[in-house]
Amino acid sequence: MNKDPFEEYIKESEPDKRDKGYAWHTAIGLQAVDGLKTSAYLMHTAVRNIEGEISFEEANALVQSYYEQHPARDANDRTEEADKVSARIAALLSEKAFSFTPGEYISVHRQLFTGIYSHAGRIRDYNITKKEWGLDGATVLYGSASDLRAALDYDFSEEKKFGSMDILGGSGGKITTPRKRF
Repeated sequence: MNKDPFEEYIKESEPDKRDKGYAWHTAIGLQAVDGLKTSAYLMHTAVRNIEGEISFEEANALVQSYYEQHPARDANDRTEEADKVSARIAALLSEKAFSFTPGEYISVHRQLFTGIYSHAGRIRDYNITKKEWGLDGATVLYGSASDLRAALDYDFSEEKKFGSMDILGGSGGKITTPRKRF
């Protein structure tokens, strides 16, 4: 089993490095949840960011440049997507402001997936179903496109009733999210 390169930063580091380590750990972990793997290049870039050699903006630019110089040869290889989205998530998690609203949710989607998916930052206007690897290939039926905006508004209003907690583990309340996951 591979050792988590961010574990030491999270456990035994000064606050800035700990927060960055947690942001990268979370970002890369979210890709793993979707069955995506990040590259060694991203790990190296993340460590450079945590160590203070480069900013999140520079990390994102380096990842972008890397894939311009090293395009994927296999259309099924989603490492580029995993790397770019991980870098964007880590940067988002490091921001000091967050508004728990449908508009912010859509904005985050745009920030994460611009240049990866043509529908980044847009509520879909068509119905979908798809097989999910995380459910052993079971088909998932998603909400009707005609009801998505109303469902989003309702879900956010309900979630706000539960209050919030710090998702960066007590690191100064940088970003808050509802107690329940949606």
